[in-house]
Amino acid sequence: MNETDGLRYRRLNRAKIITDEPQAPENKNSSYSGKVFRVTLVTLAVSLLVPLIGAIILLESPVEPQYLSFLEPPLMSGALEPNFKLRQAERLFEGQLIGPESMANIGGVLYTGTADGKIVKIEDGKMHTLATLGRPPCGTQKDELTCGRPLGIRASQNRTLFVADAYLGLFEVNPFTGEVKELVSTQIPVNGKRLSFVNDLDVTRDGRKIYFTDSSSKWQRRDYAYLFMEGINDGRLLEYDTFTKEVTVLMDDLRFPNGVQLSPNEDFVLVAEMTMARIRRCYVSGLNKGGLDLFVENLPGFPDNIRSSSSGGYWVAMSAVRPNPGFSMLDFLSQKPWIKKIIFKLLSQEALMQFIPKYSLVVELYDNGVCKRSFHDPHGVVATYVSEAHEQDGYLYLGSFRSPFLCRLNLSEV
Repeated sequence: MNETDGLRYRRLNRAKIITDEPQAPENKNSSYSGKVFRVTLVTLAVSLLVPLIGAIILLESPVEPQYLSFLEPPLMSGALEPNFKLRQAERLFEGQLIGPESMANIGGVLYTGTADGKIVKIEDGKMHTLATLGRPPCGTQKDELTCGRPLGIRASQNRTLFVADAYLGLFEVNPFTGEVKELVSTQIPVNGKRLSFVNDLDVTRDGRKIYFTDSSSKWQRRDYAYLFMEGINDGRLLEYDTFTKEVTVLMDDLRFPNGVQLSPNEDFVLVAEMTMARIRRCYVSGLNKGGLDLFVENLPGFPDNIRSSSSGGYWVAMSAVRPNPGFSMLDFLSQKPWIKKIIFKLLSQEALMQFIPKYSLVVELYDNGVCKRSFHDPHGVVATYVSEAHEQDGYLYLGSFRSPFLCRLNLSEV
């Protein structure tokens, strides 16, 4: 027998090891538990997925989203470099003011409108109710339709207040007596279309012309998230002549027109087209009267109100940001209408708001639309849901469409 055969023989006849310890039997209980776990997991997944799929298929979406296209958001660098300057602001009347969307000054007195339908007067650190535009009950979003919701507010040079109420229309308010006079009612259609969402306004120095936005003829203010996410172009810029009492449409087919601001020379009106992250311009006097163009596009956020700055430029408050670098969910969804439909089948407007980053941003633009500087509050620690930046006597007052306070920023410190 050669060496190879010997090795083979030894392998075949290798001794078995005998031990006193019993061999572990197969654990049938463990195998059974694993099967039960897998069945339970599958059952749970099916019980969750079936209703979800059923809801997606059977439920109707309240919106018919439009396909929209955006440029890549501007890089947040240079004048847009993130900072914490808005965190230097102080909160005023916290818990006493709900949703002070817009502000106006007559001398040292500040006026604003609130979510419960009031026009409020702030003087010497004290707050008083000046007027109400609608009728009670007030206090909840369901009450807005009859109680009213003051949004844009302006003061003319003849010391009169003009107010845009989302549900009721345009009003003139005596800042001393609180007397209210209706100018434009939402009950009267303009060019065959109803005024469903009166938003912001500006008034000429002589008080004759009022320029205002109607954000939609379909959606009301309480459905602003539907309007924004649907992207429908049924908004308008209008002109009201206080002498002739006539209302004229200056621009239509706008997607959620919001803030309004006259130029210093009153030759054009700026209009924030919020859904499109841009500001449009409409010439209302001079050689270019009737002309329309873009003032600035591809903003770093979705613009709300526009107000003049002491430097001759414009303050623009962003209702939401388009971070770059970073991920903008709203930009991502703009080209995916089908996802928007699914979202609104499953989530309420209020639930959706929880997914919008609380990043507060205010920018100051030069008179040519170029960004001069910006104030930020990442995560909205101090200033939240900023709707307007109103400059007065060296301070920037920050309005909000839902926060329970005003903010005031000392411009000399930033």
